[in-house]
Amino acid sequence: SAASDVYKRQKQLRKEYHLTQEDMAFKAGVGLRFVREMEQGKATLRMDKVNQVLLLFNLQLAPVPIPREEPPLLYSSK
Repeated sequence: SAASDVYKRQKQLRKEYHLTQEDMAFKAGVGLRFVREMEQGKATLRMDKVNQVLLLFNLQLAPVPIPREEPPLLYSSK
């Protein structure tokens, strides 16, 4: 899933920068439990807190368009 890709990338970056989970939690202003849950791929996390962590690496969650031939589902009659 896209979420697990984000969490895997965050963990990879944390290790590249030689940060412990504790260091990352402190620098991002979130709790250690949050960092652990993020790295374990918890499906429901607060987006604002995920962005606090990602901001350490100049990243953020954002909508990404999905290329499609059809109009958005919003306009379908399904």
